[in-house]
Amino acid sequence: MPTVDLNADMGESFGPWKMGDDASLLKIITSANIACGGHAGDADVMADTMRMAQENGVGIGAHPGFMDLAGFGRNRIQMPRGTLQNQIRYQVAASVGMARSMGVKVRHLKLHGAIGNMTSEDAQMAEDLYDAALSVDPDLIVMVLAATAQQEAVEKLGCKWAGEIFADRAYNDDATLVDRRQPGAVIHDAERAGSRMVEMVKAGAIITESGKQIETRIDTICLHGDTPEAVQIAGSVCKQLEAAGITLEQFEGHK
Repeated sequence: MPTVDLNADMGESFGPWKMGDDASLLKIITSANIACGGHAGDADVMADTMRMAQENGVGIGAHPGFMDLAGFGRNRIQMPRGTLQNQIRYQVAASVGMARSMGVKVRHLKLHGAIGNMTSEDAQMAEDLYDAALSVDPDLIVMVLAATAQQEAVEKLGCKWAGEIFADRAYNDDATLVDRRQPGAVIHDAERAGSRMVEMVKAGAIITESGKQIETRIDTICLHGDTPEAVQIAGSVCKQLEAAGITLEQFEGHK
């Protein structure tokens, strides 16, 4: 029976500002990408989200991004590569340290927002940032946007990785995500999100907006916790995958 992981970006509240319904999502998903205080989140939110993940048997991942709270990590920022590597190390270390203090482990790494989009286009940037993260914890499984420059980077590094596709985002023909500023880039229809994931997992391919199929390994499916329909999308994806005979299970990563 085929299996696939279901992950969500979360832990993105900050102080008194609440983002998403993490508690409900954690009852559905199998892996959680938890913000590290760069684009969102703070120490209390990180600890609370890790605790809820542990209680629900959900795998914990570090989710670093540009240190851009005002822009939620979605602004493309140019800075010296060494500085950016250190910002990734700083955020991953916070995640790993917090988890260790709670008796849990960070299993994987996933880059957030603009930094994720930029590394999906630039293999050298992806390699540099993954190398920075792995210098903090060499056992991390790197979650990559499948069939992009991110995958090229992990294959060169020889680290453990997992290929990811998105339930709530539209695809360009080069397997990158349609820019959020474009109409139709974010999918809000829960039924459609579920059906397209079944279609892609069965095909073993990303299916773009033009109908192009890009064959790839699919280890995990992502949805964004800040999307208003996130819980409904997660439920629909879970239900439709199970109806198609596809089991939800945490990924193990591969080289």
